[in-house]
Amino acid sequence: METRKIYMDYAATTPIKKEVVEAMLPYLNEEFGNPSSVHSFGRSVKNAITEARATIAKAINAKPEDIFFTGGGSEADNMAIKGIAFAYKDKGNHIITSKIEHHAVLHACEYLEKHHGFEVTYLDVDEYGIVKMEDLKNAIKDTTILITVMYANNEIGSVQPIREIAQIAKEKKVFFHTDAVQALGNIEIDVQELGVDLMAITAHKIYGPKGIGALYMRKGIKLHPLIHGGAQERRKRAGTENVAGIMAFAKAVELATSNIDEHIKKTTQLRDKLINSVMERIPHTILNGHPTKRLSGNANFCFKFIEGEAILLSLDIVGIAGSSGSACTSGSLDPSHVLMAIGLPHEIAHGSLRLSIGDMTREEDIEYVVGHLEKIVERLRGMSPLYDKFMKGEKAHV
Repeated sequence: METRKIYMDYAATTPIKKEVVEAMLPYLNEEFGNPSSVHSFGRSVKNAITEARATIAKAINAKPEDIFFTGGGSEADNMAIKGIAFAYKDKGNHIITSKIEHHAVLHACEYLEKHHGFEVTYLDVDEYGIVKMEDLKNAIKDTTILITVMYANNEIGSVQPIREIAQIAKEKKVFFHTDAVQALGNIEIDVQELGVDLMAITAHKIYGPKGIGALYMRKGIKLHPLIHGGAQERRKRAGTENVAGIMAFAKAVELATSNIDEHIKKTTQLRDKLINSVMERIPHTILNGHPTKRLSGNANFCFKFIEGEAILLSLDIVGIAGSSGSACTSGSLDPSHVLMAIGLPHEIAHGSLRLSIGDMTREEDIEYVVGHLEKIVERLRGMSPLYDKFMKGEKAHV
């Protein structure tokens, strides 16, 4: 079987599209002014940022003044969580989140607990990684000031009932933040319809550059800034703007949302082909996440009796790029906190593989990946004492 280069890790990051690079280039060359400068060089760039802000706002049905640019999704999450916590600490010190959040959310909450005396409730999820509404309602106290639950999980792809959560938060007069980093470009987002108060998004998951993101924040909310300095971003986020990144982000959002129906249809078909082929051809495999309420490009499996790291390395040798979970924790030897939260035992959670599909994925790529994966799993199980023991036990019961 020939060796090709197949990228199946779009959930970690995406290649930058040609149109996005073209949108950046003028702001790396001739349009180099500082947006805070009063002369024509600065004014020209400031006007461009204003247009970019309006483009991004329109894509999620927000107002331009509700969009605050950041250095990425993690900063936007931190800005929302710490910003609300410090701005409203006189009203309460309780935050609610889930056990399957991105570490940008979990570590921000842990920081507030450890260093600033906040109380955090980490909600359990069901076997598919979905927060239970009854648990959420029961967790709310008089001191609760913020609920933060991600829109779609970066590892297992499960999509949360965001409208319901937002409605519960509204009824209890609690702010609601959602990390929509994986959702943007993969789910149609309307912040007015959803009813969220704050939402984190980023460019590099939608074929834009790394290092640029944004926080949507509904008008009227106070926010304690993380970064102090100049008056940029309406005094919410100091620092000279990443102009080229902002222009690229706007173009990436425009492209991602203008053909979103076609994108969802294509990636859903390829995802289902991938999932069905793997589940049919490779025995003792578990599909992680909700079977239908999941991101269109996400497939996450656990292969019993073998290690995910060995699968990844073997796939890489034949030119296939996948992941064992979140790219932010790929250096960790611990099993995924998400897989543990959905109830998988330690030994099974270690055998995880996330394959994520994007705009450049083709049907023949799925065939190539499944063909190699089937052989890799068979070979690794052939060396596994756990699998040998299991097979001997099966034969003993025949």
